[in-house]
Amino acid sequence: MSEKTETSFKGPAVNSYNEGPPRQVPGYGDLHRMISLLLAEVTPLEGRVLVLGAGGGQEIKALADAHTGWFFDGVDPSADMLQLAKTVTAAHENRIRLFEGYIEDAPQQPYDAATCILTFHFITREHRAETLRQIRKRLKPGAPFVAVHLSFPQNEPERSTWIARHVAYGLANGTDPSNVESARQAIGTRLSILSPDEDVAMMQEAGFSTVSLFYAGLSIKGWVAYAA
Repeated sequence: MSEKTETSFKGPAVNSYNEGPPRQVPGYGDLHRMISLLLAEVTPLEGRVLVLGAGGGQEIKALADAHTGWFFDGVDPSADMLQLAKTVTAAHENRIRLFEGYIEDAPQQPYDAATCILTFHFITREHRAETLRQIRKRLKPGAPFVAVHLSFPQNEPERSTWIARHVAYGLANGTDPSNVESARQAIGTRLSILSPDEDVAMMQEAGFSTVSLFYAGLSIKGWVAYAA
């Protein structure tokens, strides 16, 4: 575990990683299509997109399939997850560069768009604000940024209720019942989760404007914002 993330993905668990999001994220395929649509509103036909948390490759693959002129720089701290991403996105390898590390390790060039999908709840609160500032620093003015992650009220009893709902949704979609309690414990103690209001405020403080909620799937929220 690093000082920047609450958990990391490596070893055998990586091989089955991409089976998880479709079970745990309501409308996972439609979410990718929504992200594609939102970015395409202002991203040039040959734009370059920064993807933070690129391990697994599903997000890059979906965007690369839909936009044949876009180029992608993906960043992830897990070498194993990046290898999985490389395999998943092999059909588009000439348009993709992958970097092992954190946002500080991403190229400094100004990007036309950026995404951070199902990643921020793995970044500690202490590092999240700086991560957002580093993303903003790498975007052209007016460039879109899409963030999707766990976000729900942090006051009890609402917090526990939303954790239970998230676990119940995954269970109904095929999550191994033997993993339910460990999943509940992980969400409750190991992940870094903010309330929606805190999420929006942090994005605004980092230099993003017009922060708009576009997706709400039970405990998971998605925003589109623009580099001010």
